[in-house]
Amino acid sequence: MATSRTPRTDPLTLEVVELIGSVVNRYHDAYERAAAKHSLTGAQARVLGLLSLEPMPMRRIAQKLKCEPSNITGIVDRLESRGLVERRPDPADRRVKLAAPTEEGARTARELRDGLDDFAREPLGSLSREQRVSLRDLLQQMLEA
Repeated sequence: MATSRTPRTDPLTLEVVELIGSVVNRYHDAYERAAAKHSLTGAQARVLGLLSLEPMPMRRIAQKLKCEPSNITGIVDRLESRGLVERRPDPADRRVKLAAPTEEGARTARELRDGLDDFAREPLGSLSREQRVSLRDLLQQMLEA
């Protein structure tokens, strides 16, 4: 039994995909601008922001940011050389090293967050709780298809 699918060239589909891309680009552009004020790249700022929530191993950072662990190693190396991040043993498994923000790194991460424009700080701020739930459910449905 054939299923009916909307063609990929459907104008509505193209508009939705373009809007999703615009939201992502707007968020990343704001993060790049805030990062530049601290002489950081957007990737360095995102890693620092993530680590400010909790220390974690490089592999987990890479998973969360959807990139190669070798890229994260380089980013953490540069943050470490600036005194923003340190490597320390994982108390649960001393063979594993955790990347963690230094005091200066935690302060910089706070300043980065505070320096984001309203959209990047709270990209879903104009949506009600019900709209956020609907958006989340629709995005999950898209990813599971």
